[in-house]
Formats: sequence, C-alpha cells, structure tokens
Amino acid sequence: MSAFDFQRLQDDFRGLNFNDPGVWPLAPRVVAFVVVLLGVIALGWLLDWQDQWSELEQKEAEETQLRDSWLTKKRQAVNLDEYKRQLAEINRQFDGLVRQLPGKAEMESLLSDINQAGLGRGLQFDLFQPTGAVVNEFYAAVPVKISVTGSYDDIGEFASDVAKMPRIVTIKNMVLTASPQANRKGGYDGRLKLDATAETYRYLDEEETRQRGEKK
Repeated sequence: MSAFDFQRLQDDFRGLNFNDPGVWPLAPRVVAFVVVLLGVIALGWLLDWQDQWSELEQKEAEETQLRDSWLTKKRQAVNLDEYKRQLAEINRQFDGLVRQLPGKAEMESLLSDINQAGLGRGLQFDLFQPTGAVVNEFYAAVPVKISVTGSYDDIGEFASDVAKMPRIVTIKNMVLTASPQANRKGGYDGRLKLDATAETYRYLDEEETRQRGEKK
C-alpha cells in the first residue's frame, strides 16, 4: 500500500462518530463488523457452544460404543448356533464329571467298595479310617487313612482295582514297608505293609451349597 493510501486509511479512522456508525467510511465499518462478529462467536462459545461441543463429542463416543456393541452382538448372533453347541458340549462334559462324584448318601457304599477291593485281593486291613470331608467350591474331598498288609502283587492289584472304579478315587502319600509279622520259623514272611491315604470325592448337595454361599 502506498504512503498516500495509508494516510487515507488513517484519516478514515479519525474523528469517527460512534453515535452514528452508519456514516463511517468503508474501512472502519468492515473492521467494526469483524470485531462484532468475533465477539459474538466468542460469546456464543463461552455461553452455549462450548457445552454443545462437549455434548457432541460425548454423543460421538456413545455412537462409537453402540456401533462396536452392535457389531459384537451381530457376530454373536451369527455364531449363536455354534455357541449353543459348545455350551451343550461343556454341560455334557461337566455332567459326566459330576456323575463320577458320589453324593453324600452314596459315600458309605463307595467306602465299602474300596474295602471290598482290598479284601478281594487277600489283603489284611489294619486301618480303614475316614478323616472327615474337606469342603471345596462344589465338591468335598473325603480322605481315608488305610493300612493294609499283603504281598507286593496283591497290593499292586488292589491299587489297580481302585483306579478302575467308576467313581474317582486316588491313592496318595503311600509308604511301603516290610511287614513286621514273621512266619512260624521266625523269619520274614515276604509280606508288605502299605500305609496310604485313599481320597475320594463327592459333590455338595443343595443344602451344603447354600450354606457355603451364606458363609462367603
């Protein structure tokens, strides 16, 4: 801009009558319009638009979340039959495991079966003592201290028979020693003594499950 034009611009801003802006030259009116416009925008931002902008961002985030949720549910709906099949298979496997756990009423029969398995192999029971149930999440472990005397082969067959039972029974903490008994001639008679813990399991009935839930 030439010096003449700059001087003219300065002259346009001198002696402005603020009571009658309509008679102002073009340049002051344009500047005044821009200042008023920026003021209106700033005032609108402070009083209203800022909240609306925050709300818009919140709605956009909610829209994204809803879209992701919809896509997830859509994928689940498409694979619903497969999920049902998998759930049915899990339930079947779980029921199969539960069926291997006797109930409280069946425990006496199971303990008797363990005892009979030993007697059937010609073992002599010196100790057969259930020590009380240990309650877990949905089942109870029932340890039984046992002490039997017999030949090595008979004790091995007894352990094998217990492992083949339809109910779950484990033998642990096994200690095998020579039997203190002697034959008629006063020498070692070849028999062994097994001290161990036979542990079986039973599921909790509804009353036990309810009581366990109340204790939590």
